[in-house]
Amino acid sequence: MVKGSRTTVLTFAEKCKNILASNWQGSLNTVKADATGSKEEIYSSKVKYFVKKGRPYIWVPEDDLHNVNTVIDERGSLAVTSPLPGSLASLLHSLKKPPNRIALIGEVLPLGDKKANSAAESLREMIISEAEAIKEFSYSVSGILSSSNFRSTSRAENLQDLLNEEDQQYRIYKFNPSSISYIESKGNSHEVDLKDMEESKADPLSVFSGSLIDGINQSEARRRALIIFCATYLNKNVKDAVVVSVDRKGLDLLGKVVGPTMEEYEWKELRLVLKEEARDVETFCRRLVEMEEESIKNISAFSGLPLEANDS
Repeated sequence: MVKGSRTTVLTFAEKCKNILASNWQGSLNTVKADATGSKEEIYSSKVKYFVKKGRPYIWVPEDDLHNVNTVIDERGSLAVTSPLPGSLASLLHSLKKPPNRIALIGEVLPLGDKKANSAAESLREMIISEAEAIKEFSYSVSGILSSSNFRSTSRAENLQDLLNEEDQQYRIYKFNPSSISYIESKGNSHEVDLKDMEESKADPLSVFSGSLIDGINQSEARRRALIIFCATYLNKNVKDAVVVSVDRKGLDLLGKVVGPTMEEYEWKELRLVLKEEARDVETFCRRLVEMEEESIKNISAFSGLPLEANDS
């Protein structure tokens, strides 16, 4: 394991790119307006989006007030959080740890019919591509994904309804950011250079990160493996552990450790780094299996007792 190296963590631009690519919904904020003009008050609602060439394309229901506001004033902002599947959101809320998130400020530009159709077709192709990728996954990947609530954690599953215009009519917008900020759970904000954002690529795990996180956290066997990882690679004794985020370089965890009074437990942020970067989802899951086998061998050798790794 590489420790203390700048290469073990992502840049803020990469983190922003990953949050944007891994999620599919956010809070859109526009300036309230009516026939007399802008009111300088903010209207906010949840919207769905997908990313094309680094830009968010937003689907706004036809009866939403954003459609009126943007005619008068194109200024807007989009807030997107990192995926928090399953009970993870409840845990972070109880710990008063808001998720890492990004805030984009810029212009909300309506698309004409031709460009709107092109955006819809790109979305359709993305959904098909994701479905085909899932069919090709090995057991090491499908085993983790099968433990997740895939319908609620899959980007494609959650964007599918945007293509069914019989149920809901939408207007499509392109969001052109003029500034981007990465906001940590502790509240620290970091402005990201737009050039760095453009030059950064989304992590190869980002599309399936929500399902991977949920699949690991929902599995008792994999949660036990996280505990062993903490002992083997981080020299931390934890009672429980959950994954908060995944990327090509490692996993961000919350580990339940003994508190200062030695009488109660508290959740502590931990970073588990992969031995080698994962170029894709297959490699990431294979690395986890290899680490599990290695850590169990180490424990077995130390204790003198034969132990078996999980089937996954």
